[in-house]
Amino acid sequence: MGLLKEFKEFAVKGNMMDMAIGVIIGASFNKVIDVLVKKVLMPPLSYLTNGIDFKDKVIILRDAELNSAGEIIKEKIALGYGALFEAFLDFIIIGFTVFIVVKFMNRLRNKAHDTKDETVVTPKDIQLLSDLTDLMKEQNELLRSK
Repeated sequence: MGLLKEFKEFAVKGNMMDMAIGVIIGASFNKVIDVLVKKVLMPPLSYLTNGIDFKDKVIILRDAELNSAGEIIKEKIALGYGALFEAFLDFIIIGFTVFIVVKFMNRLRNKAHDTKDETVVTPKDIQLLSDLTDLMKEQNELLRSK
């Protein structure tokens, strides 16, 4: 019964919901980035390189071997550096986008934590800590003056 109670507390606190929302947004974000790279960025890059399709770019280590009937005896072995290039481009775009989002969120959080800024509502815990700090400074100044 204790395990069920712990799970209920975990789920109610929002940890599980936050994680589920993060996974769903992450999957959607992945689709957006995939389309951005494959349908928006790669075609102009391909155009600038005279129609090279990067996903088909490979370094062939061994050609396929065929028998006299034209059937494949041994598969070709190739390194797909074009797919690696596209994956690397995905990574750069995702990394940059996450950096921008985190930077924006940090700016909002820092603004909310500034107790002197009246334009943004400061969280209660931050306001209480700020008030406590101010009171302690006031008390220390009174003690020093005596």
